[in-house]
Order: sequence, then C-alpha cells, then structure tokens
Amino acid sequence: MKVESSIKEISLSTLFGVYLQLGLTAFGFTALQKVKRMIRKHRWLTETELEEGLALVQLYPGPIMVNLNTYIGYKLRGLPGAIVSTLGFILPTTVLMIALSSFYFSLGQLPWVKPVFTGLEAIIVGVIINVVLDFGKRGIKNPVQAGIAVLAFSVLILHLNVVFLVFLALFTGAIFLRPANGGSKKEQKSIPVSEKKSEKRWKRWYGIPIAALFLFSGIGLSISLSSDIGRTALSFFKIGSIAFGNGLTILPLIQADVVDTFHWLTLNQFVDGIALSQITPGPFLVIATFIGFKLSGVWGALLTTFAIFSPSFVLTLVFTEVFTHVKNLDFVRGALSGVLAAFVGLLAAMLLQMGAIIAPHPAGLIFAAVSFAGVRYFKLDILWIFTGGLLLWIGLYELGIPV
Repeated sequence: MKVESSIKEISLSTLFGVYLQLGLTAFGFTALQKVKRMIRKHRWLTETELEEGLALVQLYPGPIMVNLNTYIGYKLRGLPGAIVSTLGFILPTTVLMIALSSFYFSLGQLPWVKPVFTGLEAIIVGVIINVVLDFGKRGIKNPVQAGIAVLAFSVLILHLNVVFLVFLALFTGAIFLRPANGGSKKEQKSIPVSEKKSEKRWKRWYGIPIAALFLFSGIGLSISLSSDIGRTALSFFKIGSIAFGNGLTILPLIQADVVDTFHWLTLNQFVDGIALSQITPGPFLVIATFIGFKLSGVWGALLTTFAIFSPSFVLTLVFTEVFTHVKNLDFVRGALSGVLAAFVGLLAAMLLQMGAIIAPHPAGLIFAAVSFAGVRYFKLDILWIFTGGLLLWIGLYELGIPV
C-alpha cells in the first residue's frame, strides 16, 4: 500500500495552491487541524513525521505554525518547497491586513471588529478542542508525559518562562521517554520515500546559505534606511530571531519597542492592531504588517512582514537538516516526545484562556460546541465552519440579537 509520495510527485504549484487555501482558512492553531487533514489527504508525510516536526519547531525562535509549514515544504521539495509553502500560508493574511490597515488608518476605527472577534473566538475554541483531543491521544501515553503536559499548562496559566519549560521537557523526555529497544518496527518504517529518494541530500544544504543571504540583505537594507521604517524592520528582525512560542507570547516584545520605547504606535492603535490580526486567517504576527503600513504604507508593510518571519525561516532549514541526521537516536526521540507532551499542555492552557473570553456569551458557547461537533463528528471542512459560523454570527449581531 502506498503511504507516502516522493519529492518529484509534488509540484511546487500544487504545494503553493494547497498552502494558499490553508492560509485563507486557518486561524491560529486551528491550522493544525487543516494541516493534519492535508497530510492525510495527499499522503505527503506520516503522522509520526508531522509530530516530529511539531516538536522540532518549538526548539527555536519564531511562530510555531509558520515554522511547521516551512518544515513540511522543505521536507517535500527543499528550499523551493519551503518558500512556496511559507509564502502561500502568509500571503492571504498579509494582503488582507494591508487592506484592513488602509481602512483603519483612513477611518480611525473599524467598529465591527469587536463583535466579529468574539464570534471568531467562539468558533476557534470549538476547533481547538478537537486539536487538543487528537494530539493528547497521541502525545500523552504515560505518567511522565502527563506530568509534562500538566506542568506546561501551569506555566502558561501562571505566565512563567515558556523557554525554560521547553528545555525542561527536552531534558525530561531524553531521560525518561526513550523508546524501548530503539523504537518499534513501525517507527523505523516511517522514514518517508522523499528521504529515501533524495539521493544527494547534501545538495539541500545549498538552500541554507541562499536563504541566509536574503535574510542578511534585508537586514542590510533596513540599516541603510535612515527612517522609522528601517528601525522598525531591525526591531522585527531582532524579535523574530529571539522570540519563542506563539504570537501571543511574542506580543510583549513588540509592544516594548513599538509602543513603549519608540512610540511608533499609541497603545490604542496597538490594541486595535492585535484585534485585526486575530480576525484575519493565517499567522497572528501579521500585526507586524499593520505596524509597517502605519509607518510607510504598503512598502513598509512588506518589509516588516519579511523581517518578522525570515529569521525563523532560516532556522527551520538548519534545524530540519540537523534533525534528519539525529532523529533516530533514542535520546532525541525521547526528547521530542517530551516537547510534544508540553505542547499539548500549552495548547490546553490557550484553550482555557480563549474559553474565558467567550464564557460570558451564551451564543459563543453554543457556536463553540457546534463547531467542535462539525469538525470531530461530521468531518466538515474548516472553511465552511468559519464561513458559515461568521456569517451567522454577524447576521445575529446586525439583527440586534444578543451574541
């Protein structure tokens, strides 16, 4: 039975089209649900490889979901695959954020954002419940993994150091979660056809210096610009290089530079930018697009978007190549099991925080339950869940029905 495809069977246009659709319909960590279905449908990777990638991308700075999609594209087609998968994922939300930013800075406000945001959060909660259940079933199989998940949950709820947690999960997993007898035969057979047929893998290393060249060119361009947009871009290059976790954990670093230190945005504008980034699909960090647009229009938006995402893009290529050579070592597999368990706990904590937002809204709880049932039991596409759910929510709001 055919389980995986080779690199040559996946065209770049197909990869870009799939990720463009994903970028149009995925909100936050609901993208995981879409990615899992995408992988199963196209048989590009195994479940084990997807989980390995999910654990791997938490080991270095950058937004987790963007890094995961870069990882998948790179596994399938090297540097070109990484570029088209990343570009396809972030392009829709970048274009949409530029349009919303134009309206916002022209009109001064977008009054419909708050009700749409609440409805969107309700739908997201339902979808993420399903994601937590899926990954919890595979990522928590013994008391050690359960303990790591509980610790991770507590760390996020108490606003403690997530980076320290990741390394603690790595260390604990490497010691206590090593696979017995070097792993099962099933695990050994999970090496993809793409890995077996990439006869000269060393050629893939050429992609890393090429990507790094573009990164440093962007930094050089920003240095040469004696203006606020140049300094803003440098700030985002810095943040993209050092900030771990999801968009919400990176926000304080952005606020410190953009609002508190350089005063490029007022606090109210920054909060509005957060709301706009929440109601757009794709990665949350397109708030960088919003900030860049405010300072220098479309050009500034594109530069700051490149600045926030490009450092972790290069890191993903490096870590994927290194991981390929060490992933079958017992302590590495154990370490990744620990990180995956921590991710389940972090996701559960995020779910609780988001649930607190919709709890005062009975309609929100109903929408969350319906979206969960739609994904888990009726296997509905997330595109239809979000489209139908948001249209219904906005309709209720316009009719004056409390939501």
